[in-house]
Formats: sequence, structure tokens, C-alpha cells
Amino acid sequence: MLTTLLVSAWLAQAPTKPHAYTVHDQVSLRRLLSFKVSPDGARIVYVLRTTDLEANKGLLDLWLVNADGSSPRQLTQAPEPDTDPVWSPDSRAIFFLSARGGSSQVWRLSLEGGEPTQVTRSPIDVDAFTMSRDGTTIAFAAETFVDCDTLECTKKRLDEKAKSKASGRLYDQLFIRHWDTWKDGRRAHLFVTKVSGGPMIDVTKKLNADAPPKPFGGAEEFTFTADGKALVFTARDVGRAEAWSTDLDLFVTPTDGSKAPTKLTVSNRATDTQPLFSPDGTQLAYLAMSRPGYEADKLRVIVRDWAKGTERVLTDAWDRSPHGLTWSKDGKTLYATADDVGQVALFALDVATGKPTRLFNGGSVGAVDASTGKLVFAVDSLLSPVDLVSLPFDGSGGPTQVTRVNADLLAGVKLGQPEQFSFAGASGDTVYGWVVKPAEFDAKKKYPLAFLVHGGPQGSFGNHWHYRWNPQAYAGHGYVAVMIDFHGSTGYGQAFTDAINGDWGGKPLEDLQKGFAAAVSKYPFIDKGRACALGASYGGFMINWMAGNWNEPWKCLVNHDGNLDEQFAYYDTEELWFPEWEHGGTPWEKKEGYAKHNPIDHVAKWKVPMLVVHGGKDFRVVDTQGMATFTALQRRGIPSRFLHFPDENHWVLKPANSVLWHETVLGWLDQWTKK
Repeated sequence: MLTTLLVSAWLAQAPTKPHAYTVHDQVSLRRLLSFKVSPDGARIVYVLRTTDLEANKGLLDLWLVNADGSSPRQLTQAPEPDTDPVWSPDSRAIFFLSARGGSSQVWRLSLEGGEPTQVTRSPIDVDAFTMSRDGTTIAFAAETFVDCDTLECTKKRLDEKAKSKASGRLYDQLFIRHWDTWKDGRRAHLFVTKVSGGPMIDVTKKLNADAPPKPFGGAEEFTFTADGKALVFTARDVGRAEAWSTDLDLFVTPTDGSKAPTKLTVSNRATDTQPLFSPDGTQLAYLAMSRPGYEADKLRVIVRDWAKGTERVLTDAWDRSPHGLTWSKDGKTLYATADDVGQVALFALDVATGKPTRLFNGGSVGAVDASTGKLVFAVDSLLSPVDLVSLPFDGSGGPTQVTRVNADLLAGVKLGQPEQFSFAGASGDTVYGWVVKPAEFDAKKKYPLAFLVHGGPQGSFGNHWHYRWNPQAYAGHGYVAVMIDFHGSTGYGQAFTDAINGDWGGKPLEDLQKGFAAAVSKYPFIDKGRACALGASYGGFMINWMAGNWNEPWKCLVNHDGNLDEQFAYYDTEELWFPEWEHGGTPWEKKEGYAKHNPIDHVAKWKVPMLVVHGGKDFRVVDTQGMATFTALQRRGIPSRFLHFPDENHWVLKPANSVLWHETVLGWLDQWTKK
């Protein structure tokens, strides 16, 4: 039986069913994080996260279900996370990552019985891994000092550092910190070893770059060739320009370490990523951008003839940015997901012509597996957390649900009904938005409004179940939630996405204003006199911008991890390519680009009460930006509060902190809208 670990005190205060959706439900929900279909197509292994509030963390375990959805059962229940499952070629065992032995290593679980056995015995943590097609060889990532020839050398140096009484770190190039971690001189390198044991060979030796790239790169960034004799991987090897370059490249290296890696994508100075061989090994597909420095450029599918080295662009004519490539078993089709008018849709791409065919468009599709008899993919929506569904390869017959991991927890829970709408936005372009009605809705009543502004800014508030910015949390609390996909959002063509470049407070603000007007006109149950606006990251910037440039409709504002001063934010962030592209260069070269829409220059017009939230480990938008915002509010005498999480990064991840965040935010909205 599926279980969620919650302390009794928490259960005592949780609402009883039936009830409108609450943050109590949100932190209790199980999260299906990843999955793999067995090579014989009979079973699916997936990672399920449950919540242990007492330990204030998620527990990650492996589960198994038959391909038809029958007989789900839990495979592992270790105190430490069990993740990243990979099937053996004979479908009789599962390899996975676990720290159950004290450090993160690859383990093997036989489905014929017995306890998991440890496979790798690296002296330092294994971070991600993949296997050769014959199941005999493992490639794994581990953080090592570049001048160390062995993993043991890195372990010895770390032990020596731990014993030292001096705490200082010396740097001679950026990054000095990234996302939420201070750098200590190590790089993610790739090692190859036999499943049966033996030496662990650094096949990226002396490479002064991370493979896979930091901070989010995983096993999708390295893959064996069909014969297992070489490894293709992604890295950003650009020297001191690393902090302002998006030039990720593909490399190939022999698995015996006999020679240094060779760069495959020499001519492209923009991003190349996610290499994936066809089932017969003759073709390599990968994703590539074309504009250096632009992290939100359109991704194109490239197919490379592995023997000849020739390449062709498969999707130049398709005005979508695909991700998550998967080959069909016969190698004639590539399956991809892409943002598509408020959805994340599933597409089939004909490898011969590049023609895209939409197969599924009913929510947000995540990982896809096309290796066996049917398409299996993860999908969520505004009405449902992630579950697995299957679909015939041609999209006929509709999807069949495979898992229902939260059926019991959501039974009787009332959710707000979503509806997509559109209006004429900036430049007369059609702009889309979503409205989510209160969970306990009465068409005769009027409800306060939570107006949510998404981050990115190249992102989307689409048909997606979110665990940090879920409109159902507001709908369950008696609010109408409205989200606008303003100019700059993804899924509406690359020109629409590009429209925000250099215009952060222009067309997006106009879209938000017109979207607000369209929503209150179309939906008479919205009380426009009781409206609050909320946003994070770019959305937090926009809240600060709105505070000085569009403050009349709002009873209150909520700014999470948003910049106050765009010019100084350049100097305290880490990925410099982002502000350099968005504002046209560096602050000393293009000062006018940073001054054009800078919230700090409009503080004198601020008057709306604001709640400011920030994470102390946020190195993307540093917490001094939140402190500065709070200082401005307090000094001007504007009602304001500051919620600081010293242990959170750009996101709020810990269960107890999530509860505090929601209770504080909803309490702030109630204070100003329900008088």
C-alpha cells in the first residue's frame, strides 16, 4: 500500500475530506519523478517521492508496475534516496543510484529476489550514470580535482581540506559559486568501469570543464556509442569565459581513455546538448541553438550520420523549441515535447522529412519512453499531479492511464476548474492566459483575485501542476487565480519569445495590464477591487516594476526572489550570459539597457503593501536584492514584511518551509483583500 510519512501532529491539523485543496494536501502528495520501461516492455520502474515532515525532506524510492497499470509495488525503502533507475538488457534487474552505503553509488536489484548489491565502489560520490547497450559497462559522473589522476587522489585532498583549520577559498576565475553552491575547485568528470568491477577510467582527464554541465545536467548529457567503445558527452569548455558563454559542445572520447576527447560541434558557438543515438547506432540526434549567449534561443533537432559525420537540421521550419528527444524502435521517428500554446505537447518528428505531428496536447508532458510496444510518458495538468499514461505510436485511440499515485489522497479534494482565454495584447498580438476558479465556486458571488506572474522570463504558466506556484493553492483558499503568458513566454513561436529581449518592462507589462482587464471583463465573478499580484524571479522583478509603474489595481503585492536593481544584479549573479543578452551587453558597455526598465529608479512611486520573500542560498538572484526591496518599503513607510529562508535557493524545497511560505503568502493576501 502506498504511504506518506507525516507526523501525527501534522495529521491532526490537516483538514478532513471532503475539502477544498490546501497546502496540507500539496506537501502530502506523492511525486512521480522519473521512470523507465523494461526492454521487454512488460514492466515500468519509477521513482516515487513521499514526504517525511518530521525529517523535513522527501523520501525517494523505486516502484514497479506492470505496463498495463496493474500490480504496483514498492521495490526499495531505504532511508537514503534511491533514484535514476536503469534496466539491465535482459529486464531481470534494475541498476540505480543510492547513498545507502554512506556515499552515492550504483546498486543492482535483481527482480528474482534478494537485497540490492553495490556495483560501484568509488571513493567519492557518483552523481549520475548510464550503461552500455550490452549491460557490461557503466559510465558515471563524479566531481574530481582536474589535476588528480585518480578518484583516490581527490578523496585524499578532500580529507586534507576537512582537517585544515583554514577556511579560505582562493579563486582566479568565475564561477566562484553557482545556483546554490560555492565552488571548491572540483569538476564533474566522466568515468568508465565494468559492471563486474575493475579500474575506473577518467575519460575526460585534464578537461577543465564540467561533464555533464552544472548545475542541472545529468545522464541525459552523456551516452555510449552502440558498440560501447566510445562515449559522447556535453561540456562547456571555454576557459575563463565560462560564466558568460552558452557554448556547450558535444565531445566524443574512447571508453578506454586512450586519447583525449574530440569536439564534434566545432562550428556552432551556441548550445549543443542531449546527444542520443538511434537504436541501430547509425545516427546521433541532439538539440542545438544558433545564437551564442542566448539561453532561450530556439532549440533545433540535429541528426548526424555517425559514420560519415554529416549533419542535417531536422526542424528549422518548425516554430517550436523541442526538448526531451526519444527515438522510435525502428529509428524512423523522433518523439519530442515542446511548449505549445499553454500546454507541453507530445510530437512525432519524421526523421526523413522533419515533419512534426502533434500526438497529445492535454496538459504538460514530461519524460517519454518509446523503446517498446507503446509510447509511455509522464503527464500532469492544472487538475492532476504527474502520472504515467500510454498511447499508440500514431496517437490513435487516446491515452490509457497507467498509474494513479495520488488517487486516494485527492479523493474528495475539491479543485478549482481551469479555463484558457485569449485577448489582444501588445502590438495587437493574440496573448493567452489561464483562469482557475475557486475550488468552492458559486457563480453568483464575487471572489478576490490572485494575479500570478511567471518567471523565466522565457517560460509559461500553462496547463501544469506545480509544487511551488500552484494556482490550486489559491483556488482552494477562495481566490480566483489568473496567469498571463505575456510577450517573452514560450510555446507561441520564437518571435513571441524574443519580443521581451531588451524590453522587460514594456510589452510584458502591457500584456499583463490588458490581460487583467480582459479577465475581469470576461469573468464577472472576479472582484477587481480585491486583487493582489504575485511573482517570482523575473516575476519578482515585474512585481517591483509594477509597484512603480502600475500600482492602481492592487491591494497588495508579493515579490519572491526578484531584482530591485538590474545594474547591480549583474555584478552579484553568477550566469552572466543571461543579463548580457537580455540587456544588450555589460553594464559598462550598455548602461542604458540596464536603466531602461530598472525598478530601483521608480521607488518614489511605490505605495502598495508588499511581502518580500528570499532564499539565502539563491545565487541567481542574491538575497541582498530582497533585503534592498524591503529597505525601500520600510523607509518609505509602506506596510511590508520580509520572509527570509537561509537554507533555500531560488526555490523553496523543504516541506516545512513550503508550508510556512504558503501560510505567510495566503495570510498576506487575506489581510489586504478580505477586510
